[in-house]
Amino acid sequence: MTSPFHPLLSWLLYPVYAWQGIGVRLRTERMAPPAGLPVGEIAGKDPAIRLLVIGDSSSAGVGVNDPWQGLCVRLAVHLQGRTGRKIIWRAAGFNSATSGQLRDHVVPNLERGMWTHIVLTTGTNDTKNFHSLPRFKREFGGLLYALKAKWPEAQIVWSKVIDFRDVPAMPKLLGRILEGRADAINKLGERLCRERMAVAATRLPIEGPEGFAADGFHASALGYDAWAKHLVPFILNRAETENGQELL
Repeated sequence: MTSPFHPLLSWLLYPVYAWQGIGVRLRTERMAPPAGLPVGEIAGKDPAIRLLVIGDSSSAGVGVNDPWQGLCVRLAVHLQGRTGRKIIWRAAGFNSATSGQLRDHVVPNLERGMWTHIVLTTGTNDTKNFHSLPRFKREFGGLLYALKAKWPEAQIVWSKVIDFRDVPAMPKLLGRILEGRADAINKLGERLCRERMAVAATRLPIEGPEGFAADGFHASALGYDAWAKHLVPFILNRAETENGQELL
């Protein structure tokens, strides 16, 4: 695979990005999230794992018609299978959301709850919107602070931006331009996670186009299931205890 462009070089290629990006948007079907309430639970043993999945359209399950095929519920299903625990889940995903929008408009308006685990899917829109690294540091870093302030005991896991060169909807040149920016955002995001008591999961490997929906950009049912299986070990990477009783 050809190497991505350095993020600084990508600015020189911005006219190419704008031209090809507009073409992709015009050709790509605009998909809506699956219908249904974004909350639920799966029966199991107490104490429950209380899972909040917050982020962009992937957190909303865009790409599938059945919410049980989306990332949040697939995570709940696999967590219940691994632990036998009751899973109470809540998806807070929004089309085109960036890290700053999640920080400013989503986190303040979420019910406080008692979430034990939070999964973040953000960074993709920051990348494709050409947000600078200082801006991403400010907005993603602020998002981590906001989550920790509201849910100080929750385990936070961030899912990095996938390789844009593997996205079927991306022309090769555009994929290389965006991959250079995604790589830089992932490195910065991983550092911020280390500094701010969160876990950065390794990058999701892309096995083939069958993991994508009809738009060639969002995940399919198969893709969301593979994504959930990939994240589960990072969610379960520490055994938390409460009154001496193991939660995980």
